[in-house]
Amino acid sequence: MFEFHSPLAFLLLAAVFLLLVWKRLRGRKQKSFLRYSDLSVFANCGTGWRSRLIWLPDFLRWVCLVLLVFAAARPREGTELSNVSTEGVAMQLVVDRSSSMNEPMVYKGQKISRFDAVKMVIEDFIKGGKGNLKGRSGDMIGLVSFARYPDTLCPLVLTHSILIDFLKQSETVKYKQEDGTAIGDAIALAAARLQEAEKQISQTSEKLTGEELSNDFKIKSKAVILLTDGMNNAGERTPEKAAQLAEEWGIKIYAVGIGSNMPQRSFFNIGRAQINERLLNSIAEKTGGFYARADSPKQLREIYEKIDRLEKTEIKSVAYYNYAEKFEPFAMAAFAALLLEIILRTTLLRKLP
Repeated sequence: MFEFHSPLAFLLLAAVFLLLVWKRLRGRKQKSFLRYSDLSVFANCGTGWRSRLIWLPDFLRWVCLVLLVFAAARPREGTELSNVSTEGVAMQLVVDRSSSMNEPMVYKGQKISRFDAVKMVIEDFIKGGKGNLKGRSGDMIGLVSFARYPDTLCPLVLTHSILIDFLKQSETVKYKQEDGTAIGDAIALAAARLQEAEKQISQTSEKLTGEELSNDFKIKSKAVILLTDGMNNAGERTPEKAAQLAEEWGIKIYAVGIGSNMPQRSFFNIGRAQINERLLNSIAEKTGGFYARADSPKQLREIYEKIDRLEKTEIKSVAYYNYAEKFEPFAMAAFAALLLEIILRTTLLRKLP
């Protein structure tokens, strides 16, 4: 965008015009310095190129004045920029990968594993664009998986492509000694990661830019989205204690139970997987979240749509312009015109007094 920052300076053009009129009127009234009784003696002298250009120095002076007026008006060119301030949600996706997650679910007439259904819905939840899922582009999201032991698959990130890659590569447990359902430990790990979220942003920002954390991103709320198909049967911490920790840190827990509440035999036959809905409902309500059960991929998607509506991100964009001053060409041209006028007046087009 090109503009003149001080357009009132163009009023000086009126002064330049008045000065030009005054000079012309004054020139008509001036008397000749030398008088001749008969000018016929000059009739055959002809007119040289110097005589034909005698007006040029005066013209250059007026050009100089006009260019100075344009320079004084401060021409400048602006580039539109935007300052985006985001109040986002920091959330940890906590996914059960125990062997029971291999149990089948029916999706569009085909059988897929619970774990594959979960990965599909979570990807849509993050990216958006399908159904009522709008995507979580303004949020910090991390990924924790668990069976007998919890594990951070992806730390909290604002760029979600790498998180989705980790999600796609994740698998259910392959060995019996890894199997189990440590819900309490998984919640505690996710809550600890969220508690350190602001410190993590500050350190990352300072490492990348050399500056402290700005106000461009603020954590509006923190949430753990827990997805499991079994009961807590492993780990050091109970779900109740982990929920108490989350409550103290202001972290909501959204608990999702996946699969039928009927007994299901796990892949390694270590027992029957069963959802403790009473427990999940208790820890969710304690922290300000909710519990819901999904017996199909469709219901699972509907639950994530509900969470998507509750945990909203506010993004404010303020447009501003970065200006580059453009008066220098006008000022330099004015100086060149003035210099050329002086040279012509004192050399080639010099007038006798």
